Amino acid sequence: MTQLAPSAALELSEVDRRILDFEKSWWSLPGSKEAEIAEQFGFSSVRYYQQLNSLIDTEAALAYDPLLVKRLRRLRHSRQQERSARKLSLRVTV
Repeated sequence: MTQLAPSAALELSEVDRRILDFEKSWWSLPGSKEAEIAEQFGFSSVRYYQQLNSLIDTEAALAYDPLLVKRLRRLRHSRQQERSARKLSLRVTV
């Protein structure tokens, strides 16, 4: 894995910035989130969430919008914990 220069590591692409901006305000748009994702980005919601999850792990995203990125990280962490708890309870009852 190559190491980026500090300035390059903190840069976001235009698409990265648009994803973060969209995630902050998608709820105010008229259509469903999935339809808006397809219209605005031209890719599936699965691909969108893959990119979003990778993006919120970067320092550049954190520097761009710390409140949003920290909130998304907390949500992801709590969902992971819920899934783990469900899997564990399924193993115990089976």
